[in-house]
Amino acid sequence: MALEKPYLDVPGTVIFDAEQSRKGYWLNQFCMSLMKAENRTRFKADERAYLDEWPMSEEQKQGVLTRDLNRCMAAGGNIYFLAKIGATDGKSFQQMAGSMTGMTEAEYRDMMLAGGRSAEGNRYIGEDGDAQAHRQPQGQAGKNKTGAA
Repeated sequence: MALEKPYLDVPGTVIFDAEQSRKGYWLNQFCMSLMKAENRTRFKADERAYLDEWPMSEEQKQGVLTRDLNRCMAAGGNIYFLAKIGATDGKSFQQMAGSMTGMTEAEYRDMMLAGGRSAEGNRYIGEDGDAQAHRQPQGQAGKNKTGAA
């Protein structure tokens, strides 16, 4: 039986707890396999075939294939394990974090250098802060060609 989790009401945040750990076990094991050069080579040669060797859910596999790290985290991925996918793709952690917010790498870096997101309006779901779901993604990378989010 799951414990009470008052922290689930934090917008834009996936808490990696025991339940998430169980859910994402094979996804995270796949990510750790990318620490070996031969596995990175196999993965890059045929991503789907390599993923199909792992008993992951289709949701997890699609998250990896589309490089949707937010989707991977919702499916039990831990960002420190998921970083192995970014490294395999030649991405920095900063680039990966930017992609998770819909920001360019420069926008994300500038936001963090300016102190990050304000906690004001972002303490719980339903407030009107910039981390709320209705304001995501925020950056230019998240906007389509017409400028709409």
